Amino acid sequence: MTHIRQLLANYERFVALPWSGNLAHAQRVWFAVYPPAEERRLRVVIQEFEVATRRAGHGWHLLDITALPEEWLAQHEYADGYFADPAALLATEEQLRRQVVDTVRESLKRERVDGSAVVAILGTGSLYGFTHVSSVLLEVQADIPGRLLVFFPGEYDNNRYRFMDARDGFNYMAAPITCAERFAI
Repeated sequence: MTHIRQLLANYERFVALPWSGNLAHAQRVWFAVYPPAEERRLRVVIQEFEVATRRAGHGWHLLDITALPEEWLAQHEYADGYFADPAALLATEEQLRRQVVDTVRESLKRERVDGSAVVAILGTGSLYGFTHVSSVLLEVQADIPGRLLVFFPGEYDNNRYRFMDARDGFNYMAAPITCAERFAI
């Protein structure tokens, strides 16, 4: 079984479990962790995650942020300067993070997003080099009515997440859903 097929099987079991209504906001985040090289395979089956969610009796709302950094940068008043000197992009981290936070928060506050819904974020790999997923999640966690599923290209080991297999890991209270064949629930 491929990594993504195993991830989907593990997600199907995980989303079907009973949901506790009294979790801390940070515990309402789920990370679907997969190798970064499997991004295209994940995108091919993304609708199967929706089917599994709906089969378990929950709503599904997909937010694809893949193009968000490039669209934001293209509209920036200093875009030409950043293209001429990419190192200057470091100064924009706070602005881009704010845009990502606002976009995620808007999705979490949609009319049909309730305590029984999953809001799934696809395309977090596009944030690599611009901002940190962990800092975005810290800002939006209080706005999660149901569950926030973050498709996370990286690794999970010993309660630490490592984004894009590059940056030092961070410890987050999110529930990991991995590609492991012996995935413990």
